[in-house]
Amino acid sequence: MTKKQRFTVISLLISLSLVLTGFLFTRPGPIAQAQVPIFTPTPGPDGKIIWVVRSNDTLLSISLITGVPVDTLRQLNNLTNDTIIIGQKLIIGLAGPALVTPTLGPSPTPTPILPTPSPRPGSGKLCILLFNDANGDSLRQESEPSIPGGAISISNRIGSVSLTADSDSGIEHKCFEELPEADYTISVAVPEGFNATTNNIYSIPLKAGDETYIDFGAQANSQTLAEAPVLPAEGERSPLLGIIGLVFLVAGVVVAIFAYRLLRAK
Repeated sequence: MTKKQRFTVISLLISLSLVLTGFLFTRPGPIAQAQVPIFTPTPGPDGKIIWVVRSNDTLLSISLITGVPVDTLRQLNNLTNDTIIIGQKLIIGLAGPALVTPTLGPSPTPTPILPTPSPRPGSGKLCILLFNDANGDSLRQESEPSIPGGAISISNRIGSVSLTADSDSGIEHKCFEELPEADYTISVAVPEGFNATTNNIYSIPLKAGDETYIDFGAQANSQTLAEAPVLPAEGERSPLLGIIGLVFLVAGVVVAIFAYRLLRAK
């Protein structure tokens, strides 16, 4: 082996030793990891989460950063391909309904409450009849006339009305008009010589517009019947009238005979 060859071999061995020494005594440093940007989604006022396309962004890179699948990105943004441009706003999610702050307008003017007028009390009418209950059935028949001389009294419970009147003969009912609606008490005092055949006191409510008729019955007592003249029944002749007629007839005959004799004597 020549000197030149020996020198070359020694140089190679020295270089190999240096390389091995450097490998053994040199500690490898930490491996640098790729810096992945951290994306914090922030919804806008309308609830949409927007990604603004930057330089070198692709749908795949945006999907890797945001975690939203590429197909979802296409659907949310109506994309038919993967072409996007810088500054383009992509919807990457929805955070919920929009938070709309209502704009306060002018306060409505309240409608004034008008006072409700108090309804006026209405009035009614009461008509009272005191009739001669000849058959004593407490029901007024058409042939049973009114009785004069009875005392009629009308009053209400609150004391605002107190009226009196006399029953008259030939008048069907004694009417009291324009009476304010209330609860009324009606009473009738029958005249002397009669006995009541019905209740002589009634209490009734009178409403506005009412027209109420009340009949009170009374029957002549035995004393009154005894004092009353006996009239012949309809279709029958009275014996007394027959006697009186006969007397007038005899007197007429006597006067005629006397006049005839006077005439002959002349």
